[in-house]
Amino acid sequence: MGLPISGTVAEVYLQYVESTHIKQWWETGEISLYKRYVNDILIIYESQKINNNIIEQKINTTDNNIEFNMTTEENNAIDYLDLTLNRQRNKIELSIHRKPTSTDTTIHYKSNHPYE
Repeated sequence: MGLPISGTVAEVYLQYVESTHIKQWWETGEISLYKRYVNDILIIYESQKINNNIIEQKINTTDNNIEFNMTTEENNAIDYLDLTLNRQRNKIELSIHRKPTSTDTTIHYKSNHPYE
């Protein structure tokens, strides 16, 4: 951590873990969707074939250095990155997610605040 190459090494390792462990769930149809952005992962899975406890347990036992914390949907909705995904009958609706600490404050262009 802290070295310029750290992000690249972490990405290579996570891709290795995905190709050796996650790929089998995709091929057997246990998961329908797997998307990752840096360290945020979205998994849509078939609840008749696998459940969230099995997914969390298997990922956490792949390596002692990986700590996977799962957040499940509530009221057919889940927040992922800056989106709220609402599960409907045959589709997923997206909306913008604002964290409770969001102030929607912007700095006026002509302010004395540095451009950086």
